[in-house]
Amino acid sequence: MLGLSASILALGAGRVAGISGIVGGLFTPGREGRGWRLHFLAGLVVGGLLLLALHPAVFHGAGRSWPVLALAGLLVGFGARLGGGCTSGHGVCGLSRLSGRSLVATVVFVTTAMVTVLVTG
Repeated sequence: MLGLSASILALGAGRVAGISGIVGGLFTPGREGRGWRLHFLAGLVVGGLLLLALHPAVFHGAGRSWPVLALAGLLVGFGARLGGGCTSGHGVCGLSRLSGRSLVATVVFVTTAMVTVLVTG
């Protein structure tokens, strides 16, 4: 679903589906294109709620409370934006364009996540 939505956004609007960049663009003064950003984010929320309604068991495997998961997601996005990157932009759109930079970034993201789980798990 994420790949399909990223493809539709790229083909239909010529935009990269990088969540950090999409959200960051909402708060950048003078930035145009807030409408499509809000629609994309609303689609993510509605899709998540629909998945929760249809398959609630999917959400019970995280082992953390909703506020902790939401805070963790926001901190990851903030950190990616602060560092000038975007996790989903590299992992979804960059890899599909065979970008070497995106390949390195995605390997770093995944490796860091694996080490974090190993250390904290």
